[in-house]
Amino acid sequence: MTLISFDPDETDDRGDAAGGGSSVDRLYEAVREMAVAFDLKPGERVNEVDLARRLGASRTPLREALNRLAAEGFLTFQPGRGFSCRAFTPREVFELYQLREVLETAAVRLACAQATDAELDEIETFLDQTGPGSDGRPVELLVTLDERFHAAIATLARNAELARVLDNVNARIRFVRWIDMTKRAKTQAEHRAILAALRDRDADRAADLTARHIAKRQDQITQAIREGYARIYVD
Repeated sequence: MTLISFDPDETDDRGDAAGGGSSVDRLYEAVREMAVAFDLKPGERVNEVDLARRLGASRTPLREALNRLAAEGFLTFQPGRGFSCRAFTPREVFELYQLREVLETAAVRLACAQATDAELDEIETFLDQTGPGSDGRPVELLVTLDERFHAAIATLARNAELARVLDNVNARIRFVRWIDMTKRAKTQAEHRAILAALRDRDADRAADLTARHIAKRQDQITQAIREGYARIYVD
């Protein structure tokens, strides 16, 4: 099984949400991607009839998918108003970043003890293939590649629940990470430093590097949300 890979011709890794799985699963993936990408605007009410028509779905599996998304924090539900796309406050996003830092530092510590040299070689090949710069690739792809690196480390932690929660957190803060990625020039250098600590089996150094790579101050998040919302509503 391939741990991590890169196709130089790809533009994104989301795939076709309509393929495979149950009807509820397909709808869950499709609506989650709409919420993450803010095709549904923050605070916007979900018109279930219109959404069912757009997705070619019946109301019952769609409602089940919407309930799952509300339970996971992507949507909100109010009796009498129905579902709305979640509009995160800076404090909520800051807390999600704190949670991401806790999860990823735990993952990298576990990976230090459990990853094989061959698996770390595979991550290094991925970094070689993706290159040190943006190469004109869209920011969405750069965020995807960054997520793959961190997801690979979570996989090496051999803890499926940790990886599942981390995937949820990353999806919920993705639009902030899109803004952040436009300003970052050292992402791969930081990834390589983390990988070097993994190779040295230095859990403390790997965790410290990971924490510094992820950490965000609340004022940085506030600014990123302001810029992100401006882009969402201009587009």
